[in-house]
Amino acid sequence: MPEIERPDGARLHYEVHGDGFPVLLLAPGGADSRTGMWEANFYHPVTELSRHFRVIAMDQRHAGRSAHAPALPFSYERQAADQVAVLDALGIGQAHVVSAGGGTAQAWRLAHDAPDRVRSVVAQEPVGIDPSVNTLSTYLRQFDEAMRFPRAEGLPAVVAAAQRDDRFAHNPAAGPFAGRLRADAAFREEILAQRRERYIVRLVRFRDGLWPAGSAYFSVPEQWMARCPVPLLVLPGSDSAHPELLAKRIADEAPRATLLDTDHASPRRRARTVDAVVSFLTTHTPR
Repeated sequence: MPEIERPDGARLHYEVHGDGFPVLLLAPGGADSRTGMWEANFYHPVTELSRHFRVIAMDQRHAGRSAHAPALPFSYERQAADQVAVLDALGIGQAHVVSAGGGTAQAWRLAHDAPDRVRSVVAQEPVGIDPSVNTLSTYLRQFDEAMRFPRAEGLPAVVAAAQRDDRFAHNPAAGPFAGRLRADAAFREEILAQRRERYIVRLVRFRDGLWPAGSAYFSVPEQWMARCPVPLLVLPGSDSAHPELLAKRIADEAPRATLLDTDHASPRRRARTVDAVVSFLTTHTPR
């Protein structure tokens, strides 16, 4: 699979499928945003969209095949720079962005930092704070087991957990650096040589970069949404981590946003939603 290396040594893996105007996929999963996370989605954008577009699916740093990355705190700014670097490597000046779950927070940051590179954004089930159904703790507690486990079992148990399963979303005991722990013997030795409290401090800093306080949208200031320059198609979620009212707020605030009804109870409704996504992207594709 193609990969690029970033100045800090991180290696980013990506796949390219289909032909046409480019579409960059930002997968759900938060700290575990990898191409494989689309498998559980109600439609697979690689399969559906590559019939019409050139689809770029990437594993974000720390996730999947991009696990070889420094154990730095999570940074939306750094993620956006990674995504621009992948577009640069492919010679792509501008792309649509299709995102879901935690990938929507990445999409906001990419549109914030590089608006000239983003043609439009599809934001499925955006994450964020809606005080009627959730709080910041809804997201922070995703890391509770990652911090409890090393305290209770020690760092060798964390390494063993990562070697069994490096998917943080499925195996939080392995921590957000699980991919590198599994693949990089020198990094395993580095982690095993440190005190467990130092490792937990790394987890806290990573968690607080992924789910920072101060904005309902996490990755951008709240006031930015009212200035968002790109067209948005917003597909609301239906649980506490993906609040429906937050999606409606985005659609109300962003000047070029459309809210799409997303009832996937039947194959016919799912097909209509996919058709609406394709139609939105086609409408905003340069002639």
